[in-house]
Amino acid sequence: MKNTALIYCENNFGKMDGKTANGLIRQSGKYDITGVIDSTKAGLDAGEVLDEGKNGIPVFNSLEQAIERLEKMPTDFIYGIAPAEAFLKSEERELLFQAMKLGMNIINPLHEFLAEDKEFMQYADQYSVTIVDVRKPPLKKDLHLFSGQILSIETPVVAVLGTDSAVGKRTTAVLLQAALEKAGFSAAFIATGQTGLLQGAAYGAAVDALPSQYITGEIENQIMKAYNTEHPDIIIVEGQGALSHPAYISSSGILKGARPGAVIVQHPPMRVNLGDFPFMKMPTVKSEIELIENFSHSKVVAITINHENMTDPQIDQTVDRYEKELGLPTTDVLKHGCDKLVQSILTAFPSLSHKKTLVR
Repeated sequence: MKNTALIYCENNFGKMDGKTANGLIRQSGKYDITGVIDSTKAGLDAGEVLDEGKNGIPVFNSLEQAIERLEKMPTDFIYGIAPAEAFLKSEERELLFQAMKLGMNIINPLHEFLAEDKEFMQYADQYSVTIVDVRKPPLKKDLHLFSGQILSIETPVVAVLGTDSAVGKRTTAVLLQAALEKAGFSAAFIATGQTGLLQGAAYGAAVDALPSQYITGEIENQIMKAYNTEHPDIIIVEGQGALSHPAYISSSGILKGARPGAVIVQHPPMRVNLGDFPFMKMPTVKSEIELIENFSHSKVVAITINHENMTDPQIDQTVDRYEKELGLPTTDVLKHGCDKLVQSILTAFPSLSHKKTLVR
């Protein structure tokens, strides 16, 4: 059975830095989410906040209100914000202490490891709860360097990259996996960030927490695990950050370690500046495609749109424009599904043509 969980996402639910909470509300194979804490969205249904229709998960204005209104105490308390600084504020520490006093385990996706914090461990011992630091990497003796094993596999590998952080790469990858399976293919998903791991991905690593020397090897190792365990028809790898992003190196490691034969690029057309770096202009989708293809041996086969701040007519116009100007299938997977992506993969990998055709 899944653990029940309450997510903290104050002032960020539905926004870029709320991507951990957003992702868990959209899909969670590991937790049964009972509510979200965000006083700025209190009283709303979580599904409505994400423009996906009611899903029965309430948004509360405080921990106290959540406990008062929920029928049962959740087993876990998830910190659902992904701030650039990745450290707790003082008031957030007190809130987590309060959750521990109530008997909830703490699920922490930050770079700050709470299981190494004496005060947190004292509370954990006192109230018999656990702390899970999702991003904590394995010991160095258990990490992997690139071995070249991936060069021998014939299974198609597709990476979903983007032009910025928090543009929906993981969401697109998860939906694409489901669409491929619906179409009759076996597909393995490789998570590369904390949210994918929290969602219950069978394979993956939080690559931004790894020493840079091991990123390519850990990506390769997770792909080989999926390959040797499931022998899937196709492997989907979640991207992180952006290859062009000045602050992140994850995309470089993913391209080198996964060696994808095809790449899908996710882009938010209305975003002017990089999300956590407002002094930097967003790259164009065209420039990112050119950078990816020049940097790697991978071919970009499709574009997906993050529709933040866009109307439905603007989405349709942008899809038409990208397809005409860039010559690539383009879609918004949350609005229009993944059919174009599945077809682009079948075109890129003719070896898959003997499998079942796309289910309409």
